[in-house]
Amino acid sequence: MSATPADTTGFVADTITFSNVDGPGNRFVVFLQGCNFDCVACHNPQTIPLATGEHFRTSVAELLPRIRRAAPFLGGITVSGGEATLQPDFVHALFSTVKADPDLGRLSCFIDSNGTPDDATWQRLAPVTDGTMIDLKCFDPDIHLQMTGKSNAPVLHSIELLHGMGLLYEVRLLVLKGVNDDPALLRRTGEWLASIDPAMRVKMIAFRAHGARPHEPALVPPTHEELEAAAANLQVADLELCLV
Repeated sequence: MSATPADTTGFVADTITFSNVDGPGNRFVVFLQGCNFDCVACHNPQTIPLATGEHFRTSVAELLPRIRRAAPFLGGITVSGGEATLQPDFVHALFSTVKADPDLGRLSCFIDSNGTPDDATWQRLAPVTDGTMIDLKCFDPDIHLQMTGKSNAPVLHSIELLHGMGLLYEVRLLVLKGVNDDPALLRRTGEWLASIDPAMRVKMIAFRAHGARPHEPALVPPTHEELEAAAANLQVADLELCLV
């Protein structure tokens, strides 16, 4: 018997049955193991190392019953991480299987990504993807390098590319006090995003120490007032800002 997309396996760190913060509506979230960034403020640091054990290996077929049980209460599924696009074959197989299923086909399929995939990966995933959420850690290349260990050039390119493809749902900015919240920097960030889409949806996420790795000196979460001030500095044109 020939293999089907449902037989495709990936390295899965965890799943969440219901989430309202990982895309529009209520969503089933699949967290894949492994990331090519090493962010100092990562909220899921356990998903950074590349998978080395078979206990991570999960087939699309194994995920389907979990999704099916929750489906009446879902608007879609989101693949996150780690970095979801490091396993494009698995993401493609999962999304194509869901879309071909008569009971699940109505669910939207979203990707939460750090924005590093090359064009070929995005082109491969585009036909089965309904939307993407891209994390922009910092618009300044030097600060981005300090925060993640990698360049932000691919991230900026992905934002432009996905917007042009009609697949950019939102850009996500993690606000880290004293690191990437300089008013002038935020203004430049907002101007760049607005140059792509004056009404772009932007989610500003306050760093939270819970779940993050220890750091020296300690990373400081912004207060709600500081997050609001950051949003005011970022606000350009009709950018649709959401603060969390």
